[in-house]
Amino acid sequence: MWCVYIILCWKDRSLYTGITNNLEKRILAHNSNKGAKYTKGRGPVSLLWNFQCLNKSMASKLEYRIKQLSHKDKIKLCKYS
Repeated sequence: MWCVYIILCWKDRSLYTGITNNLEKRILAHNSNKGAKYTKGRGPVSLLWNFQCLNKSMASKLEYRIKQLSHKDKIKLCKYS
């Protein structure tokens, strides 16, 4: 199973969207500055939202669609899903 997730970077209150097949390990990587280049120096991070997908292809397509959303719409997605 693959997962699409949105995390909050506490340092600048920005959002990061990504995919993984091991969410717990990925969040730990982000918080230890070994995750995505974008989250380095912006942590700590907190998981706001995640969605399970059947495969990597589906997760990647959903990630792309979410990344097209505005910050405001991503917050709405997290609140109402």
